[in-house]
Amino acid sequence: MAHDPVVAETTVLSDSLEPRFVLEDQEVAAAAALDRYRASGRRPNVLVVLFDDVGWGDFGCYGGGVAVGAPTPNIDRLARRGLLLTSCYSEPSCTPSRASFMTGRLPMRHGLLRPPMYGQPGGLDGEVTLAELLSDAGYVTQAVGKWHIGENVESQPQNVGFDDYYGFLSVSDMYTEWRDPYFFPEIVYSEGRTRWVENLPFNKCFVHATRGGETEQVEEVTIPVLSLLDEKWTDYSLDFIRRMAEPAPAERSPWFLYHCTRGAHFDNYPHERFLGSSPAKHPYKDTIIELDDIVGRLVAELEATGQMDDTIIFISSDNGPEMETWPDAAYSPFRSAKGSTWEGGQRVPAIVVWPGMIEPDRASDGLLSQMDLFNTFLRLAGAEDTLPVDRFIDGVDQTSFLLGPDGISNRKYLYYWLTNVFSALRVGEWKFMVASTSDDDRDCMNLGGFTGVTQKYSHGRLYNLYLDPKEQHSYLIRKLAYVESFTSGIANHLGTFGRYPGKQMIAAMS
Repeated sequence: MAHDPVVAETTVLSDSLEPRFVLEDQEVAAAAALDRYRASGRRPNVLVVLFDDVGWGDFGCYGGGVAVGAPTPNIDRLARRGLLLTSCYSEPSCTPSRASFMTGRLPMRHGLLRPPMYGQPGGLDGEVTLAELLSDAGYVTQAVGKWHIGENVESQPQNVGFDDYYGFLSVSDMYTEWRDPYFFPEIVYSEGRTRWVENLPFNKCFVHATRGGETEQVEEVTIPVLSLLDEKWTDYSLDFIRRMAEPAPAERSPWFLYHCTRGAHFDNYPHERFLGSSPAKHPYKDTIIELDDIVGRLVAELEATGQMDDTIIFISSDNGPEMETWPDAAYSPFRSAKGSTWEGGQRVPAIVVWPGMIEPDRASDGLLSQMDLFNTFLRLAGAEDTLPVDRFIDGVDQTSFLLGPDGISNRKYLYYWLTNVFSALRVGEWKFMVASTSDDDRDCMNLGGFTGVTQKYSHGRLYNLYLDPKEQHSYLIRKLAYVESFTSGIANHLGTFGRYPGKQMIAAMS
């Protein structure tokens, strides 16, 4: 009988772990593949490339590319070498997503419910990060680019498991929007207001730091500097890749490179080489061309240094499009955008490549949360026994999904949270929604910087995402037989917060 995620039963592996599917034949095949790979004593390098505000439909391999005015040949070529995911999910905005990837935990557990704004510290206080655990397992850990999980010293990359960090701690627009006369003429043309912003207590430079040390300011992020950042950051990552290949193969240490681009968060000021390079002749689309070039350069360096076959690559975006800055915004075929729990807010592009280990030229609609990479990368590194047991881990191990031939996702449910409000559950093609944001841009703006008001539904709404990907037609009255399945899934999930209470480091939206 074919596996049906709606009716199939999950396995509870631990009280502190999200239950998952355990498909015996798939598990055996994946374990055998890993054993063959490890027979020579190797462990895979991990390269994560996380774009900022790039949409599900921006790349050619997702139907965008040339069709939306920005061809992406390097990303498309890479997608054909591995697995293209059509139902990969982030959290609704950048900080929650980044912290969830780094901890394997939902925002309601790690506490970063929305992005910290000008000068707000954020914080990973008390959390255990993927970088820490990989470092403890002998990996060299490098973070490059946007951080935005906390400017407070304890939460900076060099203090949460990274050997080295080169990037900025906050978010792109906060460095430059007040410098641009097009957006802030009342500040740019007022000496008093300019000085007022300059004196606000937030970092205005990109920085460098090594493990346990203090950040050193590299350069103030003016608009001309901003246009060069992705180039500088890529050069830094390329140098890291080269250095890691210098020892003889038998003496090399495995590594984790977390490369987070500046692009394509508004406002986009692409490098001079890419200005006007897109058919669309628009800064956002020019930036997509630049990001595609970055992927091409990183992959080429892995090939040139003989490390490609020993590296698992994950490429994705931290959330859906920031449509409030249209047309400086991403493309998604789904409803709504960043800051919401509609599909357009959380469903993101994702490509996973590991030559010789992940079947090439494959696409899957199996559910994968970016949190799942926490468990999965630890398993691939041989460090699954270090998974924390004193807290609830929302990620699930997707090793057998990635490595098994025609692999099936190990995740049954995808949970959507609108900061501290439970919003929806997805299983199979069904999405049962009990709360959402309005997507009317006339509604008030909340603290996270996103338009919309939270609205709760008396009876819930049910969407078939295969028939109705824009979530326009609630199907619940014709599908009442499913209600018990959805409500029990929600109840079990919410029950985990009784055993493992959440926290709020950055408060919910008001």
